[in-house]
Order: sequence, then C-alpha cells, then structure tokens
Amino acid sequence: MPQDMVPAQGAGNPAPSADPSDETPILVPGKTCWRIARAHRFALIVDAADYFRTAQRAMEAARESIMAVGWDFDLRINLRPDLEGPENTGRSRYRLGDLIQRIVAKNRRLHAYILKWDIAMLQTITTQIVPLMALHWLTTSRIHFRLDSNHPLGASHHQKILVIDDSLAFCGGIDMTHDRWDTRDHTPGDTRRRRPDGSPYGPFHDVTTACDGPAAEALGEVVRRRWRHSGGGSIKRVRQRRAVWPEGLNVTMRDVDVAVARTEPSYNGREEVREIEALYLAVIRRAKRTLYLESQYFASSVIRDAIAERLREPDGPEIVVINPLSAASWLEEQAMDRARAHAVNILKEADQHGRFRIYYPVNAIGTPIYVHAKVVVMDERLLRIGSSNLNNRSMGFDTECDIALEAVPGSPNQKELSATILRFRNDLLAEHLGVDSQEVERALVEHGSLVRAIDALRRPEGRTLLELETRPIGEAELAVLQTHMMDPERPGQGERRLAHLLKRSVARLRPGRAAFLAGTVATGYLLGRRYRRDIRRARR
Repeated sequence: MPQDMVPAQGAGNPAPSADPSDETPILVPGKTCWRIARAHRFALIVDAADYFRTAQRAMEAARESIMAVGWDFDLRINLRPDLEGPENTGRSRYRLGDLIQRIVAKNRRLHAYILKWDIAMLQTITTQIVPLMALHWLTTSRIHFRLDSNHPLGASHHQKILVIDDSLAFCGGIDMTHDRWDTRDHTPGDTRRRRPDGSPYGPFHDVTTACDGPAAEALGEVVRRRWRHSGGGSIKRVRQRRAVWPEGLNVTMRDVDVAVARTEPSYNGREEVREIEALYLAVIRRAKRTLYLESQYFASSVIRDAIAERLREPDGPEIVVINPLSAASWLEEQAMDRARAHAVNILKEADQHGRFRIYYPVNAIGTPIYVHAKVVVMDERLLRIGSSNLNNRSMGFDTECDIALEAVPGSPNQKELSATILRFRNDLLAEHLGVDSQEVERALVEHGSLVRAIDALRRPEGRTLLELETRPIGEAELAVLQTHMMDPERPGQGERRLAHLLKRSVARLRPGRAAFLAGTVATGYLLGRRYRRDIRRARR
C-alpha cells in the first residue's frame, strides 16, 4: 500500500446513499464495539513476512514493555527467514525466543509479557521445553510467560495482539507461530516456508494492522485485562509514551478513529461480551452494494441466516466470501467444513438473484493457499480486521479482538477513508487473482458488479480464485452439526470442574515440573503411536 493514501474514485460501489438511516454510525461504543480511539498513524499489513519483519524491529526498539497475547507462540520460529547467512543457523538473532532474551537482557528497564492459549500447553512443553526454560532461567524475572486457562472448558483464547511501550500496537489474524510466514507472492516451493523441525508447509495468507496513539493504548488495555484475568496480576503502564513507528512500515492512513470490538465468554463471574457478533450483524444488515469477507471458516449459523435474508432481497448486496479449500486438520475438517457445506447450500438456495460467491485462492501452480485472514469490507463504508472467524465460537465462546474503521457520512475524512477501504479490498482481490489493482478497478467499472468482475478476471489455471464446491449434508451429519458440539455458541452450563481444575494446575507448572510432564507426555504419545501402528498392521 502507498505510504500516504490520497483520495481516489472508488470502483464497484456507488456514492453514499441519501437514506437518512445511513447517516448514523455503525460503530457505536457499548453496542457494536467497546471503544473508539484515535490513531495518529494506521497501517494495513498483508501476510506474515511483512508482519514478522515489522514486529521484530518494533520489539528491538522497545524501552519499557512488550505485551503479546495470542492463540499460540512458537519460541523456535525464525521471524526473518528472508535473511540469508550464518545468523539463521544455530541460535539465530531472529529466532523468537532468542530475540526476546537478547532484547530484555540488553535493557534492564524492559519487561516482556507473553500470554498464549493453554490448550497448546502439551505442544509447548514437548517441543519448546528448552527455549521455555531458557526464558525463565537465563533472562531473570523480566520475561513473564503465562498459559491462559481462565476461560470455559473447550474455549480458546484467540486474540492476536502485540503492544510496544503502550505506543504502538498490532492487532489482526497473525499468530507468531509456525506455518505462518509467507510473502504475498505465495511462491511455489518457497524453501523459506519451513517449520522449526525443517519440514515444509504450503502457502499461507493472513492480514493484520498497526496503529499508534490512543488506539494503541486502548489495545494495551485489552491485553492488560486479559493478563489480569489469566491470573497474572497487573501490568504497570509505561511511564512516558513516545512517538514510535517501525522503519519500513508504510502508513496507510493518518489521524483516523479506530474501533475495538471484542468477544468474551461468560465465565467466573464475568459477563459475556458479544460486540463482534453485533458488529457483523450490523454490517450485513446495512450493506448496500457489496460485502467482501475473508475468513478461515464459514460456519456461523447467525451469520449464515443474516446473509440469507439479504440474498432473498431483490436489490440486496453482492456477497463474496474467500475461504481456504479445506480446514487445516482432520478434526477441523469434520466440524468446520461440514458446517460450511451446510451453510453454503442454504445460501445458494436463498440466492435467487445470483449475488453470492464463495472462492478459494491458489498460487501459480494451482496449490491451494490457506486463508487465515479475518477481513470484512462493507461497500466503501467499513473495514474490519481481527482475530474473529465466521464461526459460532468467535461470536460468544472464544476470546476475540477486532478493530474497525468507518467512513461515517459527513465526517472530515470520509472521502479519503472510503477510497482507502475500497483500494484495500481491490488490492486483496488483485493478490488473489494474480493481477494488478488497476485491472480489478477497470473490471469493476466495466461490469458494474463485484461478482461479475471477479468472474471475468478468474483464470482456468495459474494464480487465481476458484469457486468452492460443496456437497449435500446428510440427516445424520446435520443432526451432529445442530448440537454445535465442536463449534459452540456459548459456554456449556455443565462444565466439568475437576477436569478444568486439572487443566489450570498443569498450565501453571514451573519449568522443572513441566520438563518431567513433557517426558511423560512424550513417552505416552510415542507408545500410543506405536500401538496405533500395530493395530493398523494387524488389520491389513
């Protein structure tokens, strides 16, 4: 994206409607968001190669605090596989765990706080026990690492936020873990896409944001609240905030209001928060011409029904969904892909006017690109990026955090922000279709339709978007889906307290005990794997 976006004529959307209801803001604190705060600088970041490079530079510039919360952190990943040379072998200066140790050891005023979802605990202690112990023992007590267990059984801590000195914040869909790093080219066979064990992984698409000023402070408050709820106590605020912006990070917008929206489940006396669900529904209800959605999943029954209602309207909006071809794991595939097939079948039946499309992207040799981004673009009016997916969990069961920008009619920066929103959507489409943004804009003008423009630009082979095909869902599968067993909307009332207490106690293990448990778990895993292998052989 250009460093300073300038107003430009949008393509594919009309001028704002004269309907008086359009004049009222969509982003309303206490309803569709938690808080709105000003960002002096705001940036859109596509794919983890740019994010990891920017985050590395931001952390190295930290003076007092680094606060990071995420679904997962893999301390072994190299944030800069794009750099060649001896620094990428052995103990790398850009390996996440080594980087944090070096930064904190260098600055005695600096504290680092890292919070990750506790269900990833077993993987953490079996594969990362050495860097985890190093964080505890080699760098003193100024590195604080916690596993978040303060949520309903089965729920996920899913926020992805990094805050530097309460002055700069990143919020979006990218975790600092394995399988994430990729460039926007999604080059076939890119040898830099390697897990810490050396095994390759496929192309990966994601989006995040950066902001400073009061908006960064607001995201810092979200992190502090989550840290406190996890049992970590209070995190001191930075004594003196400063103007900090990472070198090489292009500014997309200046002096823009940023809304923060959350999902938090009801738990341990805390009331549930469903701002994200309210924002999704408001955006779907008020979309005029186009609604563009990128998500890892497409399984929310509430979102599905709201979209179906708009598709039945004779003059409703065109709705385009970008998904991965399939879920990342077998368990997710059984739950999410079946729910998606059911949702898409319902929407195709409701789509009597041909305004709904769902696609998946492929790279230059036709390899499916895994879509992990969580993006919403409504007309030229609203942009939302965050951690929440289009599934039931993100609406009320998991812990999520999104940010949103709105070009409110009559606001001083409406024209500039509207142009930025449309340009970003067209830029994403250009990446997926393997063309430049100008071609997307020309196709939108020529066809006067988002879905017709995409279909005109799609190719039979090479980098492109392919239409996602679904199969019918049987009655037995439907009965399972309707239980929401794998994708709950709310915490279950009959949570097993004993199991949860066990989980919480394990999450708080010290490194020595964690090492013992790691050996026990690893032994059990290897024995179980050998047993399953013997069973398979016996059946042949």
